[in-house]
Amino acid sequence: MNIKDGRHLFLKECAECHNYDASGAGPASLGLGMKPPSLTKLSAANNGAFPRDYVMSKIYGLKQNGHTSEVMPDFGEGDLGPLIQVEKDGISTPIPADLLALANYLESIQH
Repeated sequence: MNIKDGRHLFLKECAECHNYDASGAGPASLGLGMKPPSLTKLSAANNGAFPRDYVMSKIYGLKQNGHTSEVMPDFGEGDLGPLIQVEKDGISTPIPADLLALANYLESIQH
């Protein structure tokens, strides 16, 4: 999936909370009690490597360490597009096309 598709999805599904430039604290986040993180500094916070698997699991709605009090909605319950096979380290994994496009877009906007 291309970056343009990912940007479109971001603007449609994420920008209200994460802001239109992905800097965090968009207009819909005001009453959440916590500021959504900047999505432009994920690589910087991960020693320069984009944390693709973490980002996709967060968007999909997989909980880390059993925590279920997340403010962010689970997008895995919706339609994230058809599954496409992505090969990494010789292992083919089905990933929803829109989830991959969104991760590609987020990787492209890292500072």
